Amino acid sequence: MSIYEIGMLLCFGAAWPFSIAKSYRARSTKGKSLFFLLVILLGYAFGILNKLLVRFDKVVYLYALNGLMVATDVVLWFRNRHLERA
Repeated sequence: MSIYEIGMLLCFGAAWPFSIAKSYRARSTKGKSLFFLLVILLGYAFGILNKLLVRFDKVVYLYALNGLMVATDVVLWFRNRHLERA
């Protein structure tokens, strides 16, 4: 378990609630890139796979939490896209 990996995940994890709140309030996809969100989500998925298949430690839970927050932002992106088209 690396303290630097934990630090990175905590810093990224601290930013996602603000992004989710902004997406929820804005009701718009403006300023959000679905491609970017999906690439970040894929990165977290690879981090989880690494922890599960190569070297398991408790950091996997931070990857999962961050992935869940990004997935929430992706769902909000689709909701906002639907609202924009309506």
